[in-house]
Amino acid sequence: MMQPVLPRRRMSIHLDAPLSDDEFQTLCQRNPQLIIEQSPDGSLVLMAPTGGASGNRNLTIGFHLAAWIEEHGGFGFDSNTMFRLPNGAHRMPDVAWVQRARFLALSEAEREGFVPLAPDFVIELRSPTDDLSALKDKMNEYMRAGVRLGWLIDPQTKTVTMYRDDGTQETLDQPATVVAETVVDGFTLPMARVWNPFGRAR
Repeated sequence: MMQPVLPRRRMSIHLDAPLSDDEFQTLCQRNPQLIIEQSPDGSLVLMAPTGGASGNRNLTIGFHLAAWIEEHGGFGFDSNTMFRLPNGAHRMPDVAWVQRARFLALSEAEREGFVPLAPDFVIELRSPTDDLSALKDKMNEYMRAGVRLGWLIDPQTKTVTMYRDDGTQETLDQPATVVAETVVDGFTLPMARVWNPFGRAR
């Protein structure tokens, strides 16, 4: 059987009518080789698989968040986790965190399936195939949907933009570390291995 060839960049498919939650979940289940998100207007977004550098960066970021969670609590999620946002979008942040009480308030079926809430904290990591303006739109969408803190990490420019739920944004230029002062208070992300994933570990 022939497999579809994904474009190097994200591809959007505009439908006459948005898929229902069940239809979208069925589409994902029947096409496990595809990475699919759904925008609030119902458009489907198809993405290429992550390359080596981005995958290594994602692992580094997730490792540091997992260490913070061990001490402070809550639940962390990797880039394979689908969230069904209140605006109707289906999104897969590169890294996400949800308060313990909010996640445990979901039913067992909701925890096992597409998570029906907006995470409290998300990180998006720009890959070489990502359009920066589209990622910025996605971050703003997260904040409108109820995310309380978001970080957009861009290895190409070595910048980190923080999105806060009060509507403010702050861009850090080539930071050595990034520290959260709200939501995931004290979470610290060393950036050396993010900026240069294949450099010396020590």
